[in-house]
Amino acid sequence: MNVYHLSYPNHLYNIKNNEEFSLAIGFFDGVHLGHRAVIQEALDKGNEMNLKTAVMTFDPHPSLVLGGRKEQVFYITPLEQKIDILEQMNVDTLFVVRFTSDFAKLTPVEFIESFIKRANVKHVTAGFDFSFGAFGKGTMKDMADLSAGEYSVSVVGKQEMEGDKISSTRIRGALKEGNVEDAKELLGRPFMLTGVVVHGDKRGRTIDFPTANIQPKEGQFIPAIGVYAVKIRVQEQWYEGVCNVGYKPTFNNPDEKKLSIEVHIINFDQSIYGEEVAVHWYKRIRAEQKFSGIVELKEQIGKDKQVAIDYFKL
Repeated sequence: MNVYHLSYPNHLYNIKNNEEFSLAIGFFDGVHLGHRAVIQEALDKGNEMNLKTAVMTFDPHPSLVLGGRKEQVFYITPLEQKIDILEQMNVDTLFVVRFTSDFAKLTPVEFIESFIKRANVKHVTAGFDFSFGAFGKGTMKDMADLSAGEYSVSVVGKQEMEGDKISSTRIRGALKEGNVEDAKELLGRPFMLTGVVVHGDKRGRTIDFPTANIQPKEGQFIPAIGVYAVKIRVQEQWYEGVCNVGYKPTFNNPDEKKLSIEVHIINFDQSIYGEEVAVHWYKRIRAEQKFSGIVELKEQIGKDKQVAIDYFKL
């Protein structure tokens, strides 16, 4: 997949062989089932019209520019992960548009001239609620009306599950509650977090449950505090495990809160410090709790491990 990073007003196109595109456009955080419906429509139109398929997304999140937010935005799928997913969907080209204050000022007409027509787009697909241009004034009706016959337009209607819209907001809400099972259904795949295995306090090995202490990559959404059944990818192999997200209240001073993400990998005994790993989240087993001591903690971890083993047997 070709990836083009574009910025306004200094963006340059270097499109191979003057390729023409069927384009899916949106922020697509999560690349969830609703987003996939939009991208699949673009793929289908590309096949029908003999066009390459492209996706246009934006970076960083528009709320950082439009809303003046000072806090960090946490992504369901950071850009690196989004690129991997789109490649798996057989998208030919990805346009990553830098979302800046200058870009946000573009009128709908200017956006179309700069980022649709100049990119050799011959068909545009987006969701029913996609907007563009300054203050989001451009609608998909405007996208069609302003085409001057140079491209055609498809609008994908609201995608629902159990009577509610499939949305990134809904997925974030599920993850905040630790409901990784609902998040999995809405995404069409397990929620994934990536990071690097770093040195922790090494207490797990002293109680016969060694853990991989994971430093997540910056900007990723982290599910609610608790204990989860997960799978972890280490050196391209997937292993079952139990993940604890929390502050380890049995051992740590409650006034010194430092969030940790630790995975006990089942049937695994290797040193993996420095390895980049990925964690797939399947089921929340329980909330984090404080135990009276090591004996009670070991008993509970053993029970958690068995729950995870039984879950993955199903």
